[in-house]
Formats: sequence, structure tokens, C-alpha cells
Amino acid sequence: MILTLSCPDQRGIVAKVSAFLFERGCNILDAQQFDDQETGMFFMRVVFDPDGVDRDSLRTEFAAIGDALKMKWTLRDRTDRYKVMILASKSDHCLADLLYRWRIGELNMDIAAVVSNHSAETYAHTDLAGLPFHHLPVTKDTKLEQEAALWKLIQETGTDIVVLARYMQVLSDGLAAKLTGRCINIHHSFLPGFKGAKPYHQAHARGVKVIGASAHYVTGDLDEGPIIEQDVERISHRDTPDDLIRKGRDIERRVLARALRWRLEDRVLLNGRKTVVFTD
Repeated sequence: MILTLSCPDQRGIVAKVSAFLFERGCNILDAQQFDDQETGMFFMRVVFDPDGVDRDSLRTEFAAIGDALKMKWTLRDRTDRYKVMILASKSDHCLADLLYRWRIGELNMDIAAVVSNHSAETYAHTDLAGLPFHHLPVTKDTKLEQEAALWKLIQETGTDIVVLARYMQVLSDGLAAKLTGRCINIHHSFLPGFKGAKPYHQAHARGVKVIGASAHYVTGDLDEGPIIEQDVERISHRDTPDDLIRKGRDIERRVLARALRWRLEDRVLLNGRKTVVFTD
């Protein structure tokens, strides 16, 4: 099982958690912790073998510790799979990569649905076989109706995590708020540079020496949500805008895949406008 927690820092948290698990015959397999001295918050992720202990009893009994220490905590069986909804637009490289990693077992999740503002014909080269696909077109005049349909689909499918795999529609403040801590976006830069249309052309025009991508949680502030993962690649004066686009696609794929995998493994904890990521 995986226990994650965050709470105001104080002495004895690790001792209390360890003693709780020991007294119930659980064996700790991995433990990571972080004391944020700037915010006074404590974060912890513990992987343990419950050794036959009833899961519901563990949750009920741990709630007393959680309440006493004012914790935000989760306790999940490692065999449980999150339901993930993937949203995409015309570019399908991130969508195709996530589906490939899911099919080979690298991403331990269930696909709740694939949703796009483009029709299925857009993804002729993407393997959508056996997956529920929903075409939800959107215009400036129908945005609210489209988001209402999207939110209804999220609820009906029991979606736990929403991934914006180069979904080129800005979510409203209302929908972003409903998906706090549950919606991951991939952005084609080191935030917040080069926003808007043709980011790689903007980067080329400015003569940048590295390009990057950022995976972050979605908030009401456009591309300003807590960052989960980032990566870069060096470029040179020889690279054309097309070269940057090609290299950028590779960065986006791997950054989004890492961020999603860490979220699926309960490695990402919110820390205000930032995140604590217990990497493997």
C-alpha cells in the first residue's frame, strides 16, 4: 500500500507513522519525507506491505492520527488503478505516446476516455482501438456547453485524473477549480516563456540555446499551475523552427509521461503553488 501525507511540521511525525504501521504488523518497503522549512509543512510517502491487515481497518485507525496532526492524507492499495481521461487536439504525439506506454504496461492506469475537440479522423495514425472516444467540438459561443458536457463525462466515467495531452483549449476558471490537483497539462516551454501561437518560431526568433517543456497542474491562472516536471534540450544556430518543433515533441512526450507516472504512483504532493515530487 502507499500512504501519502502532508501536515504542519512538528516533532514525532515519522515516529508516529512508523509505530502505527509496526504495531499492525506492516513492513515498510520505502519511505521518503521532506520538511519544507519555508512553509513549515511536512510531506511523506510510505510504501508498505500490509501483510494481510484489513485495508479498511487501517484507514479507519489511521484517521485518528490524521485528525490529531491535521493531516491531508491518502492510503491506497498499489494494485488499484486510477481512471485517466486524456484530452487532445490536432497534435497527437503526446496522446499516442501515453497510449503506447499504457498498452505495454508502463503506465498503470485505466483509460476512462479519450476526448477531443477534433473528430476521430484526426487520429488516423493513433491506435484508439477499444477505447471510448468522444468528439466534443467547441467554439467561442459553445465553450460553456462543451465544458458542461466534458464535466458530465468526467463524473459519469468516474475519472480520477485528467491529462491535457496538447489539448489546445483553455479550461474555464470554474472547471479548473473542480479539477484542482487532478488535471495535468503539458506546456511547450519552460514556464512562462513563449506563450501563445507558434512558440517554437518565437524561440527561434529570439535565438534561444535551450528549449524545454513543463508538465504542471492546471489552475485558473493560464500556464501558471504548480509544476511537476520539466526538461530541456540544447539547440544551436543551425536549428530551424522545424528542428525545434521536432525536438520539442520529444521533450513534451517524455516530460508528460514522467509527470503522469509519478502522479499514478502517488509521488506528487501539492505544496501551495509548488509541488513536492518524491521521484523513484
